[in-house]
Amino acid sequence: MKRMSLPLRLAFAPALLSGALFLGGCGDDAEPCCDSPDSKINSELIITFADQVVVPTYAKLATRLTELDAACKALATAPSAEKLNAAKQAWQAARVPWEQSEGFLFGPVSGGYDPAMDSWPLNLADLDKVLTNGDTLTPEYMGNLENSQKGFHTVEFLIFGDGGTKTVGQLTPRESDYLLATSAELKRVATVVHALWTQPSDGNPPFRDTLTTAGKAGNTAYPSIHAAAQEIGDGIIAILDEVANGKIADPFDAGDPNLVESQFAYNSLSDFTNNIRSVENVYLGHLQGETKKGTSLQDVVGVGSALDVKIRGQIAASITALAAVPEPFRESINNAAAADKIRAAQTAIRTLLETFQGEVKPLLTK
Repeated sequence: MKRMSLPLRLAFAPALLSGALFLGGCGDDAEPCCDSPDSKINSELIITFADQVVVPTYAKLATRLTELDAACKALATAPSAEKLNAAKQAWQAARVPWEQSEGFLFGPVSGGYDPAMDSWPLNLADLDKVLTNGDTLTPEYMGNLENSQKGFHTVEFLIFGDGGTKTVGQLTPRESDYLLATSAELKRVATVVHALWTQPSDGNPPFRDTLTTAGKAGNTAYPSIHAAAQEIGDGIIAILDEVANGKIADPFDAGDPNLVESQFAYNSLSDFTNNIRSVENVYLGHLQGETKKGTSLQDVVGVGSALDVKIRGQIAASITALAAVPEPFRESINNAAAADKIRAAQTAIRTLLETFQGEVKPLLTK
């Protein structure tokens, strides 16, 4: 199914409640539409994905960015090396749930919130304009800035400096103001994304409800459960492609450190690894350390089946291959001794990508 834009999905969402719109030949609101009783592509699969993976991940992201904002306020109020280090640690902690959300970059986050939080590479000349123009950094002003002038990587540059060398004595009053405004904007955006999944907004139901009622009468966003399952599968495929053929390939092929994500904090390989963890979470139907509570893609494949063993092995191989690449990644891309390890990581992730494209996606499109 061709994916609808977010505004179109939300525009149709109220119909879920009223039943005013009706497509297809299924008329029982209480039962999934058009799926055979023994299908493993069922409502429980979608509900598990939403309630055990997506919502907890966005909740953690909102919490971690609130903690980052508090750490930045503490740093600005009484600067010290310890508080600068605490802000750096809070930034790294917030990257974990964000990168683990990138296996499902659809729904509310696709409405401009993703680039508002995580655009790179930074244009340092544009950042310098904000640092020198003397404008008052109000929430409205920050909301209207270009995406490359705010978000995770602006905070990263301000507190880590180039290669993590920033000292508290180098943090100027204007940089401190910019840091506070950017961390507050990040917290706001993450809170909004979580709320759009869990709470009604502007007359629309929570996106969680839109997704988990796939196949019910009036759900024009997801007219079948298979449509929702395909969205989940496409999210996995998209992030695996981006990591192997974008995040790694773009800077490696060009030999350009400026194209490396999270290059200032030397956090690139952690980001990539958490992207693979995102795939693992979606596949298993729960976050790391949590207990499985419902049907997941692993059940669709068949727990313990040859394909399940292959997928879990390829996820582990991808993470192991990334761990073998020396950090900082921005230096490894031009280090001949690391080239084979980088290529091995790409190969491992591309192999996993091929498995999802060739063997899992067909199961979701029957």
